[in-house]
Formats: sequence, structure tokens, C-alpha cells
Amino acid sequence: MIGGISFGACLCFVALLVVGTYSAAAGIATAGGRPVGLAKGAVPSKYQALVQKWGVLCPTLSPAILAAQLYSESGWDPHIVSPADARGIAQFIPGTWATHGIDGDGDGDRDIWDPNDAIPSAASYDCSLARYVSKVPGDPVTNMLAAYNAGPGAVMRHQGVPPYKETQGYVKAITTLAKSFERPVGRVAPSQQAAGAIYFAQKQLGTPYLWGGNGTPDQGGRFDCSGLTKAAYETVGIELPRVANDQYNAGPHPSREELLPGDLVFFSDDLTNSREIRHVGLYVGGGYMINAPYTGAVIRFDKIDTPDYFGATRVTKDGAASLPVRAAAGRPA
Repeated sequence: MIGGISFGACLCFVALLVVGTYSAAAGIATAGGRPVGLAKGAVPSKYQALVQKWGVLCPTLSPAILAAQLYSESGWDPHIVSPADARGIAQFIPGTWATHGIDGDGDGDRDIWDPNDAIPSAASYDCSLARYVSKVPGDPVTNMLAAYNAGPGAVMRHQGVPPYKETQGYVKAITTLAKSFERPVGRVAPSQQAAGAIYFAQKQLGTPYLWGGNGTPDQGGRFDCSGLTKAAYETVGIELPRVANDQYNAGPHPSREELLPGDLVFFSDDLTNSREIRHVGLYVGGGYMINAPYTGAVIRFDKIDTPDYFGATRVTKDGAASLPVRAAAGRPA
């Protein structure tokens, strides 16, 4: 017995829920309208007020767009340096910083390494670009992002997003990624890949946990938590990142009351910061998930309603594709 439900009964219960996933999809509207805030914990708490404040610096910007840019650039790491010498949380090149860096906190200096200066500077730079291209036809948000990537001259020359593969990819990635930072203002659209992901996870029930496990033959087909969810979604053509805290940004975030089978559910000891997420499972309905819990346990059903429940993500193909590629460091949770 697991939490009062027998193993066999759970399997039948999940099978019914999987079949019902598609019928449930028909009655749920997509989220719409301008986002009114940031999703719970999506921005680390020490930066949330800054992103919320400076993300409304101009009409073209939003907190979610600013958050998506910062996450994509640095993963919220204020100490990172790129191979091109882009520095800090907003990844400014020193020459660009010399022109566009501002004293965001009013302490008398402009410090490229200080998020209190760098985040306001990123917002200010975005809004400057938006003003440069404000007379260009088309969507002002995508034009602003294209100017960020390719320069305002290219946007004005092409009268919109330039036909550069890199720039078009950047615009799509940031606008898609922003949905994982928005607090939804309506029901989140259901996943069409959920049933396949659950089907794969069901077949792994009873398999011993392996820290760092990806299910490969040399690992005996064993998984850790994020290895299992990654493999489950790979079977339906969606490539998730390797670690749980990056998987959190693979789509929008339904509330606890709106969970559907196939949603990823996350757990953390810090409920204010998605970067501290340490565990993920695949929701199957009825308050239960399939997950690879810890060394010594097997892949199994567990309840999700625990004090460390962080939130959920409804995985989308575009959402997963928008995530930046980074080397996984530390624990492969």
C-alpha cells in the first residue's frame, strides 16, 4: 500500500486519467490578456522586486520579458562571465555598459556586477532600443527584442524583425520563455503530449532509483527524478533540460487546482526561488505523481501535497525549445 491506495488500483486509476486527458483538454480555454505579475517563485526572491519595478519602465517592456532575458543571459548568476567577456546577471559587454549602464540604486556608482544596477540598466537599455525602433511597423515587443539581438539599425533597415536565423530564434525564445515567468491571468492550455509521457513513466514503476540516472542500458535503465521526466517527454518529441530547476521554465504554471495529468510538479526547501528546486515528478491526477524519489527507493506513486510543494509546469514543445542550453552543475536533481 502507498498512501492508502493499492499499487494495482493506482495503475487502473492512472490509465483512466490518461485517457481522460484529451477529453479534458476540450473544455479548457487558453490563458489570455496582458500578464499582471510574475509567477510564484519564478524569479529568485532577492531579484523579484527589481524585476517587477523595472519591468514596467516603458510600455513595450514587461516584468516577464525582462525576467526571460535575464534568465536566458545568466541563469540569475551575478558573477558569470561569458567567453565574449559579457559580465554579470545582465551579461553586459563592458563597452555597452559604458554607454548604457545606469546607477539603478542611486548609490553613486554604476557597477556592472551589482544586480541593483545591472537589472535596471537592462530595462533601460531595452526601453532605449524600443524608442529607436518605435516607428517600425509590426509588434513593438518583437521589434525591441530584435533590436537587442541584431541592433536597431537592422530592424529599421528591414522594417521589422530581420531575416536572420539567430535573431528570429532569439525573439521566439524570449517571447515563449516569458510565459514561464508570467502569472497566468486565465486557464492554462492543456498539454497534448501528456498521455505519452505518463505512459512511459508508468512502464518504469518499480525500477530502482539511481542518482544521475538517465535510463541508459549501462545504468540498468535506472533514473533519478529529472532523468525520468526528461526521458518521459523525449518519447513525445520534447527535449527537456537535465535538471529540475531548469525544467520548471519549460512552460506556463497552472495552479494546484488546475493540475492535469502530465504536468510536472516541483518541490523545494525554498518556496520563493525556482532555482532552489530539488525534486520533480510527473502528475497523474488525484493528488499523486510518478517520481524517482531517492537512493534506496524505486520509481513509484507519491502524494504531491507536502510542505515542500513548490508548483507545477505544463510543458510545451516551444517552451522547452526556448530554454538556454547550459552545462548542468552539481546535483543532477
